Amino acid sequence: MAGLRSLLVCIVVVAATIVIPTSAQLSASFYNSVCPQALPAIRRVVKQAIFREPRIGASLLRLHFHDCFVNGCDGSILLDDTSSFTGEKTALPNANSVRGFDVIDDIKNAVDKACKGSEVSCADILAVAARDSVFLLAGPLYQVQLGRRDARTASLNDANRNLPPPVFSFSQLLSTFQAHGLDLTDLVVLSAAHTIGLARCGTFRARIYNDTNIDPNFAASARQNCPSSGGDDNTEPLDATTRRFDTVYFKSLLQQKGLLHSDQELYKNNGTDSDKLVLKYSRNPVAFARDFSASMIKMGSIKPLTGNDGEVRLNCRKIN
Repeated sequence: MAGLRSLLVCIVVVAATIVIPTSAQLSASFYNSVCPQALPAIRRVVKQAIFREPRIGASLLRLHFHDCFVNGCDGSILLDDTSSFTGEKTALPNANSVRGFDVIDDIKNAVDKACKGSEVSCADILAVAARDSVFLLAGPLYQVQLGRRDARTASLNDANRNLPPPVFSFSQLLSTFQAHGLDLTDLVVLSAAHTIGLARCGTFRARIYNDTNIDPNFAASARQNCPSSGGDDNTEPLDATTRRFDTVYFKSLLQQKGLLHSDQELYKNNGTDSDKLVLKYSRNPVAFARDFSASMIKMGSIKPLTGNDGEVRLNCRKIN
């Protein structure tokens, strides 16, 4: 297993370094001279947080995704509401759902202490914390492109419009990803972030009670903790190895055991290109590690603020 992991790390780092197109102003070495202690400081805090609560790794990964899909990877999801704008935290896909803000605060404090000042943006902290969460939960290690700056505003309406809900059909999911410059492969591999973490009953109730493309025993088991009414915040694992970043997510889809409707939409057993990708990744963890890493770097390059745009926040929850 150690040998396989070393192989995955080697393959992914090389691939991410050579072949992945990124924003011209982002660089993996952005902090090497100004604060070489920055990335180790982030990983230390993420490691401590995952040790306390393994689920937080999935939460940090989700924060980065939800940040990037709303006006780019700019840390806007972290902003609290102000008198001049209503932010993204209370948008329908985020309210009582996204979490990990306290861990981001801890990371920011640790990084600023290590750098003897506010050198690292909150947007970059989200990107690195997501990568480290994946790695610490047995997933691939890839090079994060850095140099993002932080937004000075956030938008509730943009969050409601841009984040795909778990009830979306395949065509709706693909359209949403394409609108952000992503393609089918990105959709399939990034959805597999659901190989870690939990889902709330309210997000999968319709699937386990109404969908027909679901394993009946799996549905019956999920209903035990998710009644037809009430219990919205009860949780179920997104796959059977929820604390390990692996390919079980894809194997679950082959068995019609995707917990979310949107997940099972990726595999319908009718020979589509999406079906073929799910089958491929279920059998080939090296290909999944490589392509997931490439797609994370691609997603992390959606409309970043760089140069003199935006700011580097002193507090990730509010503008300077």
